Amino acid sequence: MKIKVLLFLLLAFAAGEKVRAQTGFPFANEIRAFKHQDSVRFPAKNSILFIGSSSIRLWDDLDKRFPNAPIIKRGVGGCELWQLVDYYTPCILFPYHPRKIFIYAGENDIAGGKTGKFVFDEFQKLFEMINKQLPDATVYYMSVKMSPSRARYFKEVAVANELIKTYLANKPNSVFIDLNTTLFKTNTATPDSSLFRADHLHLNSKGYDRWQQVLEPYVQ
Repeated sequence: MKIKVLLFLLLAFAAGEKVRAQTGFPFANEIRAFKHQDSVRFPAKNSILFIGSSSIRLWDDLDKRFPNAPIIKRGVGGCELWQLVDYYTPCILFPYHPRKIFIYAGENDIAGGKTGKFVFDEFQKLFEMINKQLPDATVYYMSVKMSPSRARYFKEVAVANELIKTYLANKPNSVFIDLNTTLFKTNTATPDSSLFRADHLHLNSKGYDRWQQVLEPYVQ
């Protein structure tokens, strides 16, 4: 009887650990949805991967804006850059073997209380991981944007962007892309709210128009 009770407790503990592991994986439902897509039709190798947070996820017509490019879009909700490092690379980055990787992440880290230096450190980890696993891929870091609703974080945003820009300056197969300047009001360093949705956080179609203009030569 004691053996049966002990066995029951061990099984219950194991089941509990499994549940905690599953619930502890951030945005697990979105990752499962991507894996299901891949199981139905796996993207071709040497494609162009856009990965990151909701600025990628909400770019609904991304592939239509670059019709001649084999785009893979893998934006994950409100994910943070450190989560790409700790969780997502084996799921929605490395398996695709892309030739170009466009990354938009880091804004949510800063809004969550992390520093610009933290974002840089996490990006450095991610870059080194990519360089090791996919040495022929080119990495494009899309600068952390200055969202009007997050004005109090602009100082840390600037720190993150400058550190990453400097870091990539001497790295092969890498490009830092400034996507802030194109969102500024004319002759200012202030973001134009008309390019954002009502939440003043996510871009609207006009905002994505601006991004498209800057990204076009890198994607094509």
